[in-house]
Amino acid sequence: MTAIEQKFLYEQVAEDMRHAITIGTYSSEERLPSLRKITSLYGVSLATAIQAYQWLEDSGFVEARPKSGYYVLPRGCGKACEPEVSNPRMKASEVTVGELALGILEEARRPDLINLGAAVPGEDLLPLKNMSRIYAGVARREEALLGHYEAQQGNELLRKQISRQLRSSGVRVHPDEVIITNGCMEALILSLRAICKVGDTVAIESPSYYGMLQAAELLRLNVLELPTHPRDGVDLNALQQALDKKMINVCLFMPSFNNPLGSSMPHKNRKQLVEMLAAENVPLIEDDIYGDLSYDTPRLPAAKSFDCHGNVLLCSSFSKTLAPGYRIGYVVPGKYFDAVLKRKFLGNVASAGIPQVALAEFLRKGSYERVVRKAALHYKQRTDRLRQLVLQYFPEGTRVTQPQGGFVLWIEMPEHISGVALHDRALAAGISITPGVIFSPGGDYQHHIRMSASAVDGDAIDRAVKTLGELSNKF
Repeated sequence: MTAIEQKFLYEQVAEDMRHAITIGTYSSEERLPSLRKITSLYGVSLATAIQAYQWLEDSGFVEARPKSGYYVLPRGCGKACEPEVSNPRMKASEVTVGELALGILEEARRPDLINLGAAVPGEDLLPLKNMSRIYAGVARREEALLGHYEAQQGNELLRKQISRQLRSSGVRVHPDEVIITNGCMEALILSLRAICKVGDTVAIESPSYYGMLQAAELLRLNVLELPTHPRDGVDLNALQQALDKKMINVCLFMPSFNNPLGSSMPHKNRKQLVEMLAAENVPLIEDDIYGDLSYDTPRLPAAKSFDCHGNVLLCSSFSKTLAPGYRIGYVVPGKYFDAVLKRKFLGNVASAGIPQVALAEFLRKGSYERVVRKAALHYKQRTDRLRQLVLQYFPEGTRVTQPQGGFVLWIEMPEHISGVALHDRALAAGISITPGVIFSPGGDYQHHIRMSASAVDGDAIDRAVKTLGELSNKF
Protein backbone atom coordinates (compact mmCIF):
# COMPACT_ATOMS: atom_id res chain seq x y z
CA MET A 1 0.00 0.00 0.00
CA THR A 2 1.30 3.46 -0.81
CA ALA A 3 2.03 5.92 1.93
CA ILE A 4 -1.12 7.73 3.04
CA GLU A 5 -1.41 11.49 3.21
CA GLN A 6 0.70 13.29 5.75
CA LYS A 7 -2.18 15.14 7.50
CA PHE A 8 -3.56 13.34 10.58
CA LEU A 9 -1.72 10.16 9.69
CA TYR A 10 -2.47 8.30 12.90
CA GLU A 11 -6.19 9.09 12.61
CA GLN A 12 -6.33 7.74 9.08
CA VAL A 13 -4.53 4.58 10.09
CA ALA A 14 -6.79 4.17 13.13
CA GLU A 15 -9.96 4.74 11.09
CA ASP A 16 -8.89 2.18 8.51
CA MET A 17 -8.16 -0.37 11.24
CA ARG A 18 -11.44 0.46 12.97
CA HIS A 19 -13.30 -0.19 9.71
CA ALA A 20 -11.51 -3.52 9.33
CA ILE A 21 -12.58 -4.49 12.84
CA THR A 22 -16.18 -3.35 12.22
CA ILE A 23 -16.62 -5.40 9.03
CA GLY A 24 -15.04 -8.47 10.60
CA THR A 25 -11.64 -8.53 8.94
CA TYR A 26 -10.29 -8.89 12.46
CA SER A 27 -12.45 -10.88 14.86
CA SER A 28 -13.13 -10.46 18.57
CA GLU A 29 -10.10 -11.41 20.71
CA GLU A 30 -7.88 -11.71 17.59
CA ARG A 31 -4.36 -10.34 17.73
CA LEU A 32 -3.84 -7.35 15.45
CA PRO A 33 -0.75 -6.70 13.27
CA SER A 34 2.35 -5.68 15.18
CA LEU A 35 3.47 -2.06 15.28
CA ARG A 36 6.31 -2.87 12.88
CA LYS A 37 3.83 -4.50 10.50
CA ILE A 38 1.64 -1.38 10.64
CA THR A 39 4.59 0.83 9.72
CA SER A 40 5.22 -1.33 6.65
CA LEU A 41 1.56 -1.75 5.72
CA TYR A 42 0.73 1.96 5.80
CA GLY A 43 4.14 3.47 5.13
CA VAL A 44 4.17 5.42 8.40
CA SER A 45 6.60 5.90 11.27
CA LEU A 46 6.63 3.80 14.42
CA ALA A 47 5.42 6.82 16.42
CA THR A 48 2.41 7.17 14.09
CA ALA A 49 1.61 3.47 14.44
CA ILE A 50 1.72 3.78 18.24
CA GLN A 51 -0.59 6.82 18.13
CA ALA A 52 -3.05 4.93 15.93
CA TYR A 53 -3.26 1.99 18.31
CA GLN A 54 -3.55 4.31 21.30
CA TRP A 55 -6.49 6.00 19.59
CA LEU A 56 -8.14 2.62 19.01
CA GLU A 57 -7.48 1.67 22.64
CA ASP A 58 -8.89 4.93 24.01
CA SER A 59 -11.94 4.49 21.79
CA GLY A 60 -12.60 1.02 23.18
CA PHE A 61 -11.89 -1.05 20.05
CA VAL A 62 -8.67 -2.76 21.13
CA GLU A 63 -6.69 -3.55 24.27
CA ALA A 64 -2.94 -3.72 24.77
CA ARG A 65 -1.62 -6.86 26.44
CA PRO A 66 1.92 -6.57 27.82
CA LYS A 67 4.54 -8.52 25.82
CA SER A 68 1.83 -9.80 23.51
CA GLY A 69 0.46 -6.95 21.38
CA TYR A 70 -2.94 -5.46 20.61
CA TYR A 71 -6.19 -7.45 20.54
CA VAL A 72 -9.72 -6.71 19.34
CA LEU A 73 -12.23 -6.11 22.13
CA PRO A 74 -15.51 -8.02 21.87
CA ARG A 75 -17.78 -4.99 21.56
CA GLY A 76 -15.72 -1.86 21.22
CA CYS A 77 -17.66 1.37 21.47
CA GLY A 78 -15.43 3.65 23.53
CA LYS A 79 -16.93 6.84 24.91
CA ALA A 80 -20.30 6.00 23.36
CA CYS A 81 -20.66 3.25 25.98
CA GLU A 82 -19.80 5.48 28.95
CA PRO A 83 -22.48 6.86 31.27
CA GLU A 84 -23.51 10.46 30.79
CA VAL A 85 -22.58 13.26 33.20
CA SER A 86 -24.56 12.72 36.41
CA ASN A 87 -27.52 15.01 37.01
CA PRO A 88 -28.28 15.22 40.76
CA ARG A 89 -30.93 17.50 42.23
CA MET A 90 -28.44 20.13 43.44
CA LYS A 91 -30.32 20.44 46.72
CA ALA A 92 -28.75 19.86 50.13
CA SER A 93 -30.22 16.84 51.87
CA GLU A 94 -29.80 14.61 54.90
CA VAL A 95 -28.04 11.29 54.41
CA THR A 96 -29.82 7.95 54.79
CA VAL A 97 -27.52 5.36 53.29
CA GLY A 98 -29.15 2.50 55.19
CA GLU A 99 -27.92 -0.89 56.32
CA LEU A 100 -27.14 -2.20 52.83
CA ALA A 101 -23.77 -0.44 52.76
CA LEU A 102 -22.65 -2.13 55.96
CA GLY A 103 -22.80 -5.59 54.41
CA ILE A 104 -20.52 -5.00 51.42
CA LEU A 105 -17.20 -5.43 53.26
CA GLU A 106 -18.58 -8.47 55.10
CA GLU A 107 -19.42 -10.06 51.75
CA ALA A 108 -15.78 -9.57 50.71
CA ARG A 109 -14.71 -11.71 53.68
CA ARG A 110 -16.84 -14.67 52.61
CA PRO A 111 -14.61 -17.30 50.96
CA ASP A 112 -17.58 -18.83 49.14
CA LEU A 113 -18.21 -15.68 47.08
CA ILE A 114 -16.53 -14.37 43.95
CA ASN A 115 -15.88 -10.81 45.10
CA LEU A 116 -16.70 -8.24 42.44
CA GLY A 117 -18.25 -6.00 45.09
CA ALA A 118 -15.97 -4.56 47.76
CA ALA A 119 -13.12 -2.35 46.52
CA VAL A 120 -10.33 -4.26 48.22
CA PRO A 121 -6.90 -4.67 46.60
CA GLY A 122 -5.83 -7.94 45.05
CA GLU A 123 -3.78 -9.88 47.59
CA ASP A 124 -1.58 -11.28 44.81
CA LEU A 125 -0.48 -7.72 44.00
CA LEU A 126 0.48 -6.74 47.55
CA PRO A 127 4.00 -7.23 49.00
CA LEU A 128 2.56 -9.18 51.92
CA LYS A 129 5.49 -11.56 52.53
CA ASN A 130 8.00 -8.73 52.52
CA MET A 131 5.89 -6.57 54.80
CA SER A 132 5.22 -9.49 57.14
CA ARG A 133 8.96 -10.18 57.39
CA ILE A 134 9.68 -6.53 58.15
CA TYR A 135 6.87 -6.40 60.71
CA ALA A 136 8.19 -9.49 62.51
CA GLY A 137 11.69 -8.01 62.62
CA VAL A 138 10.44 -4.73 64.05
CA ALA A 139 8.32 -6.56 66.64
CA ARG A 140 11.42 -8.48 67.81
CA ARG A 141 13.79 -5.51 67.87
CA GLU A 142 11.38 -2.84 69.09
CA GLU A 143 9.32 -4.70 71.68
CA ALA A 144 9.47 -1.60 73.87
CA LEU A 145 6.96 -0.05 71.44
CA LEU A 146 4.34 -2.29 73.02
CA GLY A 147 4.97 -0.69 76.41
CA HIS A 148 3.98 2.88 75.59
CA TYR A 149 1.76 4.97 73.36
CA GLU A 150 3.15 6.15 70.05
CA ALA A 151 3.36 9.91 69.55
CA GLN A 152 -0.06 11.48 69.13
CA GLN A 153 0.89 12.86 65.72
CA GLY A 154 2.41 9.57 64.60
CA ASN A 155 5.84 8.03 64.34
CA GLU A 156 8.47 10.52 63.22
CA LEU A 157 10.25 8.08 60.90
CA LEU A 158 7.01 7.27 59.09
CA ARG A 159 6.00 10.92 58.77
CA LYS A 160 9.39 11.62 57.22
CA GLN A 161 8.94 8.84 54.67
CA ILE A 162 5.42 10.02 53.83
CA SER A 163 6.63 13.57 53.28
CA ARG A 164 9.19 12.19 50.82
CA GLN A 165 6.61 9.98 49.10
CA LEU A 166 4.21 12.89 48.68
CA ARG A 167 6.71 14.65 46.44
CA SER A 168 5.68 12.28 43.62
CA SER A 169 2.20 13.87 43.76
CA GLY A 170 3.63 17.40 43.72
CA VAL A 171 3.04 17.96 47.44
CA ARG A 172 5.89 19.55 49.40
CA VAL A 173 5.32 19.30 53.15
CA HIS A 174 7.47 19.00 56.27
CA PRO A 175 7.08 15.75 58.26
CA ASP A 176 5.67 17.82 61.12
CA GLU A 177 2.69 18.72 58.88
CA VAL A 178 1.60 15.06 58.65
CA ILE A 179 -0.73 13.27 61.10
CA ILE A 180 -0.91 9.47 61.08
CA THR A 181 -4.40 7.94 61.26
CA ASN A 182 -6.07 4.53 61.36
CA GLY A 183 -6.73 4.32 57.63
CA CYS A 184 -8.09 6.93 55.25
CA MET A 185 -11.60 6.85 56.72
CA GLU A 186 -10.34 8.15 60.06
CA ALA A 187 -8.44 10.89 58.20
CA LEU A 188 -11.66 11.92 56.44
CA ILE A 189 -13.79 11.84 59.59
CA LEU A 190 -11.21 13.79 61.61
CA SER A 191 -11.12 16.41 58.85
CA LEU A 192 -14.89 16.74 58.78
CA ARG A 193 -15.05 16.98 62.57
CA ALA A 194 -12.37 19.66 62.61
CA ILE A 195 -14.22 21.84 60.10
CA CYS A 196 -17.95 21.18 60.39
CA LYS A 197 -20.71 21.54 62.91
CA VAL A 198 -24.04 19.72 62.92
CA GLY A 199 -26.23 20.83 60.01
CA ASP A 200 -23.39 22.08 57.79
CA THR A 201 -23.45 21.13 54.10
CA VAL A 202 -20.72 19.12 52.40
CA ALA A 203 -20.42 19.23 48.60
CA ILE A 204 -19.64 15.83 47.09
CA GLU A 205 -19.34 14.27 43.66
CA SER A 206 -22.32 12.32 42.36
CA PRO A 207 -22.11 9.36 42.65
CA SER A 208 -19.80 9.31 45.67
CA TYR A 209 -18.19 6.63 47.85
CA TYR A 210 -20.72 5.36 50.38
CA GLY A 211 -18.15 5.55 53.20
CA MET A 212 -18.14 9.34 52.78
CA LEU A 213 -21.93 9.34 52.97
CA GLN A 214 -21.87 7.23 56.12
CA ALA A 215 -19.40 9.68 57.68
CA ALA A 216 -21.71 12.60 56.86
CA GLU A 217 -24.65 10.66 58.31
CA LEU A 218 -22.70 9.91 61.50
CA LEU A 219 -21.80 13.59 61.97
CA ARG A 220 -25.32 14.78 61.07
CA LEU A 221 -24.18 16.78 58.07
CA ASN A 222 -26.14 17.57 54.94
CA VAL A 223 -24.68 16.82 51.53
CA LEU A 224 -25.00 18.57 48.19
CA GLU A 225 -24.40 16.30 45.20
CA LEU A 226 -22.74 17.92 42.20
CA PRO A 227 -22.86 16.78 38.55
CA THR A 228 -19.79 14.68 37.78
CA HIS A 229 -18.30 13.62 34.45
CA PRO A 230 -17.28 9.93 34.23
CA ARG A 231 -13.81 10.92 33.00
CA ASP A 232 -13.13 14.50 34.11
CA GLY A 233 -14.72 14.61 37.54
CA VAL A 234 -16.86 17.22 39.23
CA ASP A 235 -18.49 19.99 37.17
CA LEU A 236 -16.72 23.18 38.26
CA ASN A 237 -19.46 25.41 36.81
CA ALA A 238 -22.01 23.71 39.04
CA LEU A 239 -19.63 24.09 41.98
CA GLN A 240 -19.24 27.81 41.27
CA GLN A 241 -23.01 28.24 41.27
CA ALA A 242 -23.20 26.56 44.67
CA LEU A 243 -20.42 28.80 45.97
CA ASP A 244 -22.14 31.91 44.65
CA LYS A 245 -25.32 30.92 46.48
CA LYS A 246 -23.42 30.18 49.72
CA MET A 247 -24.83 26.65 49.71
CA ILE A 248 -21.81 24.75 51.05
CA ASN A 249 -19.40 24.82 53.99
CA VAL A 250 -16.82 22.31 52.77
CA CYS A 251 -16.03 20.15 49.72
CA LEU A 252 -15.13 16.46 49.96
CA PHE A 253 -13.84 15.24 46.59
CA MET A 254 -11.74 12.46 45.06
CA PRO A 255 -9.96 14.24 42.17
CA SER A 256 -7.91 11.11 41.36
CA PHE A 257 -10.00 8.08 40.37
CA ASN A 258 -13.23 8.77 42.15
CA ASN A 259 -14.90 5.76 43.69
CA PRO A 260 -17.14 4.58 42.01
CA LEU A 261 -16.73 6.44 38.69
CA GLY A 262 -12.96 6.24 38.36
CA SER A 263 -12.98 9.82 37.05
CA SER A 264 -9.78 11.86 37.16
CA MET A 265 -9.90 15.64 37.22
CA PRO A 266 -7.59 17.20 34.58
CA HIS A 267 -4.52 19.11 35.72
CA LYS A 268 -5.95 22.57 34.96
CA ASN A 269 -9.23 21.74 36.72
CA ARG A 270 -7.38 20.79 39.90
CA LYS A 271 -5.64 24.14 40.00
CA GLN A 272 -8.87 25.96 39.23
CA LEU A 273 -10.72 24.01 41.94
CA VAL A 274 -8.20 24.97 44.63
CA GLU A 275 -8.23 28.63 43.57
CA MET A 276 -12.04 28.78 43.47
CA LEU A 277 -12.39 27.41 46.98
CA ALA A 278 -9.59 29.56 48.40
CA ALA A 279 -11.31 32.67 47.05
CA GLU A 280 -14.46 31.74 49.03
CA ASN A 281 -12.54 30.37 52.05
CA VAL A 282 -14.29 27.02 51.62
CA PRO A 283 -11.99 24.14 52.63
CA LEU A 284 -11.37 21.11 50.42
CA ILE A 285 -10.96 17.64 51.90
CA GLU A 286 -9.12 15.68 49.22
CA ASP A 287 -9.37 11.89 49.28
CA ASP A 288 -6.31 10.67 47.35
CA ILE A 289 -6.44 7.00 48.31
CA TYR A 290 -6.32 5.80 44.68
CA GLY A 291 -4.02 8.56 43.40
CA ASP A 292 -0.89 6.40 43.14
CA LEU A 293 -2.71 3.68 41.18
CA SER A 294 -2.64 5.69 37.96
CA TYR A 295 -2.29 3.74 34.72
CA ASP A 296 -0.21 6.61 33.33
CA THR A 297 3.14 7.84 34.65
CA PRO A 298 3.85 10.20 36.16
CA ARG A 299 0.60 10.47 38.07
CA LEU A 300 -1.29 13.77 38.07
CA PRO A 301 -0.46 16.11 40.96
CA ALA A 302 -2.76 16.09 43.94
CA ALA A 303 -5.01 19.13 44.36
CA LYS A 304 -3.05 19.80 47.56
CA SER A 305 0.00 20.61 45.40
CA PHE A 306 -1.74 23.84 44.30
CA ASP A 307 -2.64 24.88 47.86
CA CYS A 308 -0.95 28.14 48.90
CA HIS A 309 -3.22 28.93 51.86
CA GLY A 310 -3.45 25.69 53.86
CA ASN A 311 -7.04 25.34 52.69
CA VAL A 312 -6.74 21.73 51.44
CA LEU A 313 -6.74 18.75 53.80
CA LEU A 314 -5.08 15.85 51.97
CA CYS A 315 -6.19 12.38 53.14
CA SER A 316 -4.86 9.02 52.03
CA SER A 317 -3.62 5.64 53.22
CA PHE A 318 -1.63 2.58 52.18
CA SER A 319 -4.65 0.28 52.32
CA LYS A 320 -5.13 0.10 48.53
CA THR A 321 -1.45 -0.15 47.65
CA LEU A 322 0.47 -2.07 50.33
CA ALA A 323 -1.35 -3.61 53.28
CA PRO A 324 -4.97 -2.95 54.29
CA GLY A 325 -4.34 -4.93 57.49
CA TYR A 326 -1.81 -2.34 58.70
CA ARG A 327 -4.64 0.23 58.90
CA ILE A 328 -2.26 3.16 58.34
CA GLY A 329 -3.47 6.37 56.77
CA TYR A 330 -2.59 10.01 57.12
CA VAL A 331 -3.86 13.54 56.77
CA VAL A 332 -2.01 16.72 55.85
CA PRO A 333 -4.50 19.22 57.31
CA GLY A 334 -2.91 22.57 56.41
CA LYS A 335 -4.23 25.41 58.57
CA TYR A 336 -6.59 22.98 60.33
CA PHE A 337 -3.67 21.03 61.83
CA ASP A 338 -4.35 21.83 65.50
CA ALA A 339 -8.07 21.08 65.22
CA VAL A 340 -7.44 17.73 63.53
CA LEU A 341 -4.70 16.70 66.00
CA LYS A 342 -6.95 17.49 68.95
CA ARG A 343 -9.68 15.26 67.56
CA LYS A 344 -7.17 12.50 66.86
CA PHE A 345 -6.21 12.51 70.55
CA LEU A 346 -9.83 12.53 71.71
CA GLY A 347 -10.70 9.71 69.31
CA ASN A 348 -8.01 7.13 70.08
CA VAL A 349 -4.93 8.95 71.50
CA ALA A 350 -2.59 7.59 68.81
CA SER A 351 -2.18 4.87 66.19
CA ALA A 352 -0.26 1.67 66.95
CA GLY A 353 3.52 2.02 66.86
CA ILE A 354 4.84 -1.27 65.46
CA PRO A 355 2.90 -1.08 62.15
CA GLN A 356 4.10 2.51 61.70
CA VAL A 357 7.76 1.63 62.21
CA ALA A 358 7.44 -1.41 59.93
CA LEU A 359 5.85 0.67 57.17
CA ALA A 360 8.50 3.35 57.58
CA GLU A 361 11.20 0.71 57.07
CA PHE A 362 9.49 -0.63 53.95
CA LEU A 363 9.20 2.86 52.45
CA ARG A 364 12.80 3.65 53.35
CA LYS A 365 14.00 0.68 51.29
CA GLY A 366 12.50 2.27 48.17
CA SER A 367 10.24 -0.54 46.93
CA TYR A 368 6.99 1.44 46.97
CA GLU A 369 7.14 2.83 43.44
CA ARG A 370 7.96 -0.55 41.92
CA VAL A 371 5.17 -2.32 43.80
CA VAL A 372 2.57 0.30 42.93
CA ARG A 373 3.58 0.50 39.26
CA LYS A 374 3.32 -3.26 38.86
CA ALA A 375 -0.06 -3.32 40.59
CA ALA A 376 -1.43 -0.47 38.46
CA LEU A 377 -0.51 -2.28 35.24
CA HIS A 378 -2.31 -5.41 36.42
CA TYR A 379 -5.33 -3.40 37.52
CA LYS A 380 -5.51 -1.83 34.08
CA GLN A 381 -5.53 -5.26 32.46
CA ARG A 382 -8.17 -6.57 34.86
CA THR A 383 -10.35 -3.48 34.60
CA ASP A 384 -10.20 -3.51 30.79
CA ARG A 385 -11.05 -7.19 30.81
CA LEU A 386 -13.97 -6.72 33.18
CA ARG A 387 -15.26 -3.83 31.08
CA GLN A 388 -15.24 -5.80 27.86
CA LEU A 389 -16.94 -8.78 29.52
CA VAL A 390 -19.72 -6.54 30.85
CA LEU A 391 -20.27 -5.06 27.39
CA GLN A 392 -20.28 -8.56 25.94
CA TYR A 393 -22.71 -10.24 28.34
CA PHE A 394 -24.93 -7.53 29.84
CA PRO A 395 -28.13 -6.31 28.15
CA GLU A 396 -28.00 -3.98 25.16
CA GLY A 397 -27.82 -0.37 26.31
CA THR A 398 -25.50 -1.06 29.25
CA ARG A 399 -22.93 1.68 29.80
CA VAL A 400 -19.59 1.26 31.57
CA THR A 401 -16.97 3.76 32.70
CA GLN A 402 -13.43 3.66 31.33
CA PRO A 403 -11.18 4.77 34.21
CA GLN A 404 -7.50 5.61 33.92
CA GLY A 405 -6.58 4.40 37.39
CA GLY A 406 -7.79 2.38 40.36
CA PHE A 407 -9.77 -0.82 39.95
CA VAL A 408 -13.51 -0.09 40.00
CA LEU A 409 -16.11 0.23 37.24
CA TRP A 410 -19.45 2.05 37.39
CA ILE A 411 -22.10 0.28 35.33
CA GLU A 412 -25.36 1.83 34.16
CA MET A 413 -27.89 -0.77 33.09
CA PRO A 414 -31.24 -0.28 31.30
CA GLU A 415 -33.75 1.40 33.62
CA HIS A 416 -35.94 -1.67 34.15
CA ILE A 417 -33.10 -3.51 35.91
CA SER A 418 -32.84 -3.08 39.69
CA GLY A 419 -29.29 -2.96 41.01
CA VAL A 420 -30.47 -4.12 44.45
CA ALA A 421 -32.40 -7.06 43.01
CA LEU A 422 -29.43 -8.02 40.84
CA HIS A 423 -27.20 -7.85 43.93
CA ASP A 424 -29.53 -10.24 45.76
CA ARG A 425 -29.73 -12.68 42.84
CA ALA A 426 -25.97 -12.51 42.36
CA LEU A 427 -25.40 -13.39 46.06
CA ALA A 428 -27.58 -16.44 45.63
CA ALA A 429 -25.34 -17.41 42.69
CA GLY A 430 -22.16 -16.94 44.76
CA ILE A 431 -21.15 -13.53 43.38
CA SER A 432 -20.79 -10.21 45.22
CA ILE A 433 -21.50 -6.86 43.51
CA THR A 434 -22.34 -3.42 44.92
CA PRO A 435 -25.74 -1.83 44.14
CA GLY A 436 -25.60 1.78 42.98
CA VAL A 437 -28.21 3.15 45.39
CA ILE A 438 -25.71 3.32 48.27
CA PHE A 439 -23.56 5.84 46.36
CA SER A 440 -26.20 8.56 46.67
CA PRO A 441 -27.73 10.05 49.84
CA GLY A 442 -31.20 9.96 48.34
CA GLY A 443 -31.09 6.42 46.93
CA ASP A 444 -30.55 7.43 43.31
CA TYR A 445 -28.81 5.17 40.77
CA GLN A 446 -31.40 2.41 41.12
CA HIS A 447 -30.29 0.73 37.88
CA HIS A 448 -26.56 1.04 38.51
CA ILE A 449 -23.95 -1.21 40.11
CA ARG A 450 -20.26 -0.90 40.97
CA MET A 451 -17.88 -3.75 40.24
CA SER A 452 -14.30 -4.21 41.37
CA ALA A 453 -11.69 -5.83 39.15
CA SER A 454 -9.01 -6.04 41.82
CA ALA A 455 -9.31 -9.44 43.41
CA VAL A 456 -10.61 -11.71 40.62
CA ASP A 457 -8.71 -12.80 37.52
CA GLY A 458 -8.64 -15.55 34.91
CA ASP A 459 -11.53 -17.89 34.14
CA ALA A 460 -13.35 -17.02 37.37
CA ILE A 461 -14.13 -13.50 36.24
CA ASP A 462 -15.34 -14.72 32.85
CA ARG A 463 -17.76 -17.16 34.45
CA ALA A 464 -18.94 -14.62 37.03
CA VAL A 465 -19.70 -11.85 34.53
CA LYS A 466 -21.41 -14.30 32.17
CA THR A 467 -23.64 -15.38 35.07
CA LEU A 468 -24.38 -11.74 35.95
CA GLY A 469 -25.24 -11.09 32.32
CA GLU A 470 -27.67 -13.99 32.31
CA LEU A 471 -29.27 -12.76 35.53
CA SER A 472 -29.61 -9.18 34.27
CA ASN A 473 -31.14 -10.34 31.00
CA LYS A 474 -33.96 -12.03 32.95
CA PHE A 475 -35.42 -8.75 34.28
